[in-house]
Amino acid sequence: MTMAYRMTRTLPEDRVAIIMPVDHGLIFDRLPSLENPAAVVEEFGDDDITGFMMSPGLVVRTERYFAQRPHLSRVMAIDAFYHYTDADTGAGALQHSVEDAVRLGVDCVKMLMPWNTTRSEQAALVTRVGRVISECERWQIPLMLEPVMLGAPRTDEVIAAEEQAARIAFDLGAHIIKIAFPGEDGTRRLVEELGLPVVIAGGPRTGNAVDTVDAVRQTVVAGARGIIVGRNIWQRDLPQAHAIVAELAALSRTGSHELQSA
Repeated sequence: MTMAYRMTRTLPEDRVAIIMPVDHGLIFDRLPSLENPAAVVEEFGDDDITGFMMSPGLVVRTERYFAQRPHLSRVMAIDAFYHYTDADTGAGALQHSVEDAVRLGVDCVKMLMPWNTTRSEQAALVTRVGRVISECERWQIPLMLEPVMLGAPRTDEVIAAEEQAARIAFDLGAHIIKIAFPGEDGTRRLVEELGLPVVIAGGPRTGNAVDTVDAVRQTVVAGARGIIVGRNIWQRDLPQAHAIVAELAALSRTGSHELQSA
């Protein structure tokens, strides 16, 4: 399979991708509603989403489920950072290889790019990323790279710093940039300047369902190719969660120009 094939699986050309992350157990503490990640996959896998972001262990344990739903893509996290609440002293490491991901049949690999770390950790990180990108080119599988200021509040300064880190991710050779929502204007700026597919992360559960849907609407209008939304869905009551997915799916199938004129 080629890079183009896997990119299209990950980010369909006829809609904005909706990828549900359930890989939090690699670095986060035990999260409410994600005690059994396989159950979350089974709960939402038949909704109108395009795929899941998963840990290697979950990829293995859900093989039969996904074999029966070949339309769903799988993005596999291959690294971790400890501890996410202490970027100043924490450290990242690869926990699986690109070859492992290809052998498991996933469509894309994903790495964190914590950038509020020590200079030595930044140097180690770009070394890891460079090696992974080289392997991705060899195995023809895209890397989704996530520049993030771990544990930092969503201030204007932090948002600007993440945008700058996104430029570094671009220069390192990432195929897809995943970033926390920087607002409609910030998303549009990244899309236009980087010329790479940008996918927007929903982050921790905040506000009400209307806020979640509005943020996704802005994301689509700004030209993002995908949304990564998990806690703002599966940490809500199930009837509301499924209703939100349906609203997001409708937005994902509406072109940005149509939304702008709506």
